[in-house]
Amino acid sequence: MTESRKKIIVTVVVAVLCIFVGYIVHSAQSHSFEGREHAKVAFVLDGDEGAPYSHNFVRAANAVEAAYGESVDVEVRFNVPYDKSREVFEELAQSGYAIVFSNSYEYGEYAKQVAAEYPRTQFCAATCDNANATPIQTNYHTFMGEIYQGRYVTGKVAGMKLNEMIASGEVDPDEAWVGYVAAYPYAEVISGYTAFFLGVRSECPQARMKVKYINTWGSYGLEMRAATELIDGGCVIISQHSNTIAPAIACEESSVRHSVYHIGYNQDMAEIAPTVALVGTRIDWSPYCVSAVQAVLENKRIEDVVQGHVHGNDVGAGLEEGWVTVLTLNTALAPQGCKAMVDVAEASLAAGTGHVFLGDYLGVDPVDATDTWNLNTEYHENENSSAPTFHYVLQDVIVIEE
Repeated sequence: MTESRKKIIVTVVVAVLCIFVGYIVHSAQSHSFEGREHAKVAFVLDGDEGAPYSHNFVRAANAVEAAYGESVDVEVRFNVPYDKSREVFEELAQSGYAIVFSNSYEYGEYAKQVAAEYPRTQFCAATCDNANATPIQTNYHTFMGEIYQGRYVTGKVAGMKLNEMIASGEVDPDEAWVGYVAAYPYAEVISGYTAFFLGVRSECPQARMKVKYINTWGSYGLEMRAATELIDGGCVIISQHSNTIAPAIACEESSVRHSVYHIGYNQDMAEIAPTVALVGTRIDWSPYCVSAVQAVLENKRIEDVVQGHVHGNDVGAGLEEGWVTVLTLNTALAPQGCKAMVDVAEASLAAGTGHVFLGDYLGVDPVDATDTWNLNTEYHENENSSAPTFHYVLQDVIVIEE
């Protein structure tokens, strides 16, 4: 073969290879920006539909189905034990699920571990705080509604009710105690009851609060006992960060000399406790889940599609994006002017002009007394993460009871 012929063959081969490589690159680039026609979506829950917290994620699953119809297959796994969740996450990823939502902090580490092994599945862990911790997995995300806003508004309702009870002579000013059934001494819970209490104090400055921890997210018996003890201890309004209707029932069935009112969480308690349920609040998980599935269908980064406060691979939002909902006010029980107050408070928080963690209070870390926060300097909750970080107990005005 002549030298010139060899050069021609080499030139042709190189040209063909260039065309082939160009085609592969173009195809990969086109594929990376193409959407998909169908996606399998899973929800991994630590409870079932009978648990109000888990039921709110079922609402989100239904919202995803309603939004995308035949473009999605949605599966909900109920009552998944935390120590078995890794196996469930692996199974879902191996079965071709494009996105997996989970509803408990306890699932976070397992979900992140599996995300590292299955990069084609997006894992979204509610209430967790580890998405931006090393090692970062681009397909692992965290999210949560900024629930302190709803807590604060419902606290203001409680404060107005306290004022009404004092004015009518039902209770004396020094009896203006509210009680709180709390799951754990975690920042998520402490932030919530502090926001609630600051809402109370914004309307009733003499109010004080007693907190009882039950050290579980939900137990009807423990919640009933804690609520009953708070009522017997003089609390005239009870709220909760726990997952059953027991505190509302305790208020409804109370036999003390005056009514004991209830502020709910996760569900409307009006049918359960019609003579005492004032209002409630909950996180609406639907906006995030619907948008995250949209991102998967369009093959986009989740945080580029979800509307909220983005912190790396983490997103949060509150009243302004509909992630937090103040439930129906019981106008038969609410004081005069209460509905107007709620509307104003919601609007100011949604606009970013409302202030919650601010006032003449000293907060002390219950684990480390040297860690304090003087609320004369405002604490900006959820400034850097969707998970709450305020973890200080307000000195002199909040009592933690055993």
